[in-house]
Amino acid sequence: MARVRAIVALFIVATLLLAGCVVAPAEGTPGAPTAPAEPGAPTTAAEPTAPQVTQADLVLGLAVHANPAEDSFWAVVERGARDAAETYGIELRAGGNSDPVAQAQLVEDLTAADVDGIIVSLANPDALRDAVMGATAAGIPVITINSGVGVYQELGALTHVGQTEFVAGQGAGMQFNEAGATKLLVVIHEEGNIGLEERADGAADTFQGEVERFNVATTGVRDIAGTLAAIQNRLIADPDIDAILALNTNIATAARDAVQAVGGDQMIATFDLSPDVLSAIEAGEMLFAIDQQQYIQGYLPVVFLYLYNTNLNTVGGGLPVLTGPGIVDASNVTQVMDLSAQGTR
Repeated sequence: MARVRAIVALFIVATLLLAGCVVAPAEGTPGAPTAPAEPGAPTTAAEPTAPQVTQADLVLGLAVHANPAEDSFWAVVERGARDAAETYGIELRAGGNSDPVAQAQLVEDLTAADVDGIIVSLANPDALRDAVMGATAAGIPVITINSGVGVYQELGALTHVGQTEFVAGQGAGMQFNEAGATKLLVVIHEEGNIGLEERADGAADTFQGEVERFNVATTGVRDIAGTLAAIQNRLIADPDIDAILALNTNIATAARDAVQAVGGDQMIATFDLSPDVLSAIEAGEMLFAIDQQQYIQGYLPVVFLYLYNTNLNTVGGGLPVLTGPGIVDASNVTQVMDLSAQGTR
């Protein structure tokens, strides 16, 4: 009897299916068929899902030894930091000052605000020591950038992001050797900046000719006209100088103008990039630039501090994270110029 009932039930279901009487799921529910489009009606693609930004609810501070609003190099560093902060939904408080005491005050202000991390350059480690150690003692993670590769560990920083300045200087010296220079004028535009001294030391280590350190700290980048005049006078006083190494892009353009003013043909190179430097390399007015990729000196520390705060990750394994050096010369300047126009080189 059970078999008969089962056969009858199957017969009824089959009949309903043939008659089109099985009720389909409502449109829009899982498994519902899509209604056919009207003949000639346009089809529309599904709206793309907007990218989701991770809201980290973190506040990070950037305190460097120049004002990013006034310095083309540090403007790119800040751009990198802000781009990373936007990616992770982080609030970034950025500032800078060429006065070490004022820079230290920036660090102390960030410490007092109990931020979730501080990114700081150590051009003058002695002046910044107490402020940085005050931050780490308060439990605020610190990452040093650009300058301070030799001291970041003793100050308690998580890691250092930048280039080894001495090695970069060695690279500059070797480039001048290949170009046939015999007497190199290294222009020091800031006293007490350990990074500049390391660059000059590196160049002197590999350059096979004579090296002269020329201090223009009294004018530096604060008085470019005065720096230009000082370099010009030095070139007139010593015609044996056939190459100039600037340690800053603004000083490099001053050196270029000084060479043109005296009608000389001295080779010029510099550390770091700027639109003016790239244009000068393209025009044959400068030989090369040492590129430390400052955009990622701003970008990477924000990512590292995000990972440390959210997942207790550390990077570097006790060693610095190197961003350079690289060489920009006539062979690759056009490509780099395109990136520089976007504000990332």
